[in-house]
Amino acid sequence: MKSLKGGDMLAKTLSYGLNGIEAYLIEIEIDVGRGLPSTNLVGLADAAIRESRERVKSAIKNSGYKWPGGRITINLAPSDIKKEGASFDLPIALGILAASGQIPAEPLKDYFLLGELSLDGSLRAVQGLLPIMICVSEKENINDVIIPAQNAPEAGVISLLNAWPVRTLKQAISLMNDPSQASPYKEDINDLFARNSTYAHDFQEVKGQYFAKRAIEIAVSGGHNLLMIGPPGGGKTMLAKRIPTIMPALSLPEALEITKIYSAAGLPPAHGIIAQRPFRAPHHDISDSALIGGGCVPKPGEISLAHHGVLFMDELPEFNRGTLETLRQPLEDGFVCVSRAARSSVFPSSFMFVAAMNPCPCGYYTDPNRNCRCTPSKIERYAGKISGPLLDRIDIHIEMQPLSFGELSGKGDGEPSAAIKERVDLARKTQAERFKEERILLNARMNNKQIKKFCRLSTDAENLLEKAMKELKLSARAYSKILKVARTIADLSGAQAILPEHVAETVQYRNLDKQW
Repeated sequence: MKSLKGGDMLAKTLSYGLNGIEAYLIEIEIDVGRGLPSTNLVGLADAAIRESRERVKSAIKNSGYKWPGGRITINLAPSDIKKEGASFDLPIALGILAASGQIPAEPLKDYFLLGELSLDGSLRAVQGLLPIMICVSEKENINDVIIPAQNAPEAGVISLLNAWPVRTLKQAISLMNDPSQASPYKEDINDLFARNSTYAHDFQEVKGQYFAKRAIEIAVSGGHNLLMIGPPGGGKTMLAKRIPTIMPALSLPEALEITKIYSAAGLPPAHGIIAQRPFRAPHHDISDSALIGGGCVPKPGEISLAHHGVLFMDELPEFNRGTLETLRQPLEDGFVCVSRAARSSVFPSSFMFVAAMNPCPCGYYTDPNRNCRCTPSKIERYAGKISGPLLDRIDIHIEMQPLSFGELSGKGDGEPSAAIKERVDLARKTQAERFKEERILLNARMNNKQIKKFCRLSTDAENLLEKAMKELKLSARAYSKILKVARTIADLSGAQAILPEHVAETVQYRNLDKQW
């Protein structure tokens, strides 16, 4: 490369940007030429990138290099896509140094570069590294990525790539000049899973509430959404927190998909990969965008952070009704599309929805030991905060009672999560075999056509269901829900057909469909 005094200089570096949880290639071209000293940044850069001029300038000077005195033009291509974030600091700095003849330009073509620079030349972690690493491994021929050292754990899980963690701008330059001085960072996926897949909670710790635990086992087995209703202190939250412990173990593709979402949200796990089913419990004052995702630059919301896990909403009627209604489409489709003026992002959101609520505003309407202070109209208005269409997406409703002193003081332990999980796994295996020709995996996802095909009732079971519908005044929307849950109960018992006892048990889980 010519010296700066000999004429214009041009260098190119490679990096990656992020749109939602999907990554795309960015080519950064830097031209250092004659003219009045100035720095021009083009290519639809946001404020964080435009501010990189001052960060990069200070980092270069404090790393022992010189800031070029001529006209600097930085182009981020493709120019029709808006770029966000500070992760382009490192490739811009290295491009400027190469274009000004201070470092060799040849090694730059062999690396993807990501990193935010501090004023002293040290590197800060960047968001969304795992989606970028996955995209590079699938689409690119270059296998080497230089990253901030803080991002090493999440980058190391992609075994097809060489992740080179560095702490400073000078270390990045030294690495490119002589790669033999260091080794790429690697993680053992199997070892990570073994070390981080143990849950802190267990159903063995839960005393009593056998009816609720049975309903939860059925819900997890068939992928059904669940609503628990009962007075305060009955154990609703305690039960909900233990639901992930009886869900099937995560597969590697599922774990990578979850970790990819957390990485894009700026919440990467410290150990590199998420090996447990997520459990998210947002507060009832959460906004629409925080729940489903959004913002000026769309980020995953709570429903996406709960992907392949549990979204628990305690005190369900206290949530804003409009916020609750935003759940309807994700519960149906398993994903959410967040649209903004410049772009739209699709976030996966296939989760088990678990909700809890008191039976009335004061909480003691069904408590045998406390007096309720609420009028019938208050109780009706309280329950009416949850819309019919949302309830229609919840297959199982159960009423819970507070534990007696004998149940609380009992010395015996409950059934451990591992034993319940064995039954859940067998039921899931049955469903996988049943739906191998279908585009679903769980009973809860059956459409009307599939319900007719797989949920045929014996004559006795059909007669019992008809009698229950009439005597309990169950709504019409309860019919298909009962069939799907009954199919799951039959799977848990190993039965091929849906028997009367399966229907009888299912009817107990549709209390809110009664027409009082």
